[in-house]
Amino acid sequence: MGVSRREYARHRGCSESAVRKAIATGRIALEPDGTIDPEKADAQWAAMSDPAQQRGAAAERSWRDSGRAGEKAVPRAALDAVKETLEESGETPPGADGGTGDLTFLKARTANEVLKAQTARVRLGKMKGDLVDRAKATATVYALARRERDAWVQWPARVAALMAAELGIEAHAMEAALAKHVRAHLAELAEVRVGFGRSV
Repeated sequence: MGVSRREYARHRGCSESAVRKAIATGRIALEPDGTIDPEKADAQWAAMSDPAQQRGAAAERSWRDSGRAGEKAVPRAALDAVKETLEESGETPPGADGGTGDLTFLKARTANEVLKAQTARVRLGKMKGDLVDRAKATATVYALARRERDAWVQWPARVAALMAAELGIEAHAMEAALAKHVRAHLAELAEVRVGFGRSV
């Protein structure tokens, strides 16, 4: 045996007319005796409701219940994004145990607002010239490194004759020795990897 419409409205934190409307539109079903089973009705209400259309405690309960009902499962990637955003903003992240924990609609909405603020800050930084595009910066660094490498590869041919004359040795042997050591040094430098962190 369930509860009356009035009791269920008190349980949900909404008006009795909202409960009547939910019954009339098929959002929740009555028991055979005309009463309402709170657990079943909560699961049905959550599965048929959009939390963004609700307010206060009812929205929080509906959003949490939707995960319990299993009919509106929240993707793991979305939960992880909310947790990461809340951690970055200094909020207490929900679900340290790997589950949804105390992840509520209000916390998800808070994470969304934090992301909006971060996005606006990045856009402003780009407009002011404080931030650079990662792809462009990477391309510039590699182009500069390529020019430097090419200059070093050509250097032995340019200076070998002068150095050989100063040392009194054969120019071709001098160029071969210089080229060998320059190439070995460039090979060592090629091991260095440049990283710019996350893309802007």
